Amino acid sequence: QVQLVESGGGLVQPGGSLRLSCATSGFAFSNYWMYWVRQAPGKGLESVSAIHQGGMTTSYANFVQGRFAISRDSAKDTLYLQMNSLKPEDSAVYYCAKSPGDAVVVETSDYDYWGQGTQVTVSS
Repeated sequence: QVQLVESGGGLVQPGGSLRLSCATSGFAFSNYWMYWVRQAPGKGLESVSAIHQGGMTTSYANFVQGRFAISRDSAKDTLYLQMNSLKPEDSAVYYCAKSPGDAVVVETSDYDYWGQGTQVTVSS
């Protein structure tokens, strides 16, 4: 069955860095757009970043542009999110998610599989 398992979250000071990983299995990873989404306490889901099947096309929310970098390793069926210059407002549960088909999907409600999430806390 399809599985997405995030890791790499934790507590970091403002200005610090973390690298999130999303290990996948049960589907042809290289055939799908993949996404990072976050949810802060008391808030809704926020799209963070997306990456094309081949990894050459990426997109970012304005609030992470220039600080975060999404990437993927098809040999390992793993998605990554490198987060630099972290701010307290980046604190959230971060989820990886998968497109239902081979096209990009804008609405998070249309993603068909999600990981369990990993907590990122940015605090001094």
